[in-house]
Amino acid sequence: MDWSAATVWWVVAGLLVAAELASGTFYLLMLALGAAAAALAAHLRLPFTGQLVVAAMMGGGAVAVWHVRRQRGPASVPAASNRDLNLDIGERVQVVHWDAQGQTRVHHRGADWAARYNGAGTPAPGMHVIRAIEGSELLLDRVPA
Repeated sequence: MDWSAATVWWVVAGLLVAAELASGTFYLLMLALGAAAAALAAHLRLPFTGQLVVAAMMGGGAVAVWHVRRQRGPASVPAASNRDLNLDIGERVQVVHWDAQGQTRVHHRGADWAARYNGAGTPAPGMHVIRAIEGSELLLDRVPA
């Protein structure tokens, strides 16, 4: 069985896609793009060095562009305060009493939770909103009036 250079590049691209699916590393897709470009270069009968240059330029360039794009983009929200990960973020709870350290217990979703004041100023009883969750402790802020 004699494989052409294009076939080898397509197999490499497929293996990189499979590795990305197993690892979840998006950068491997960029390298697979480079391998696919090299396969197209092989179909155009470019010499092997030309294929390598195309693979390096496309794959490496795509990795560099993606890296710069991610660096310039907005910072991701920490998991403790990310509403996409913690559905309790943004929910409201009623606080009856705060202790001297700014801690309390609140009833939320059928259970009592330890809570800590996370806002500015002195904590006061009343309606509060969950801003983050650290372990099993809710971080609360006063509901804006």
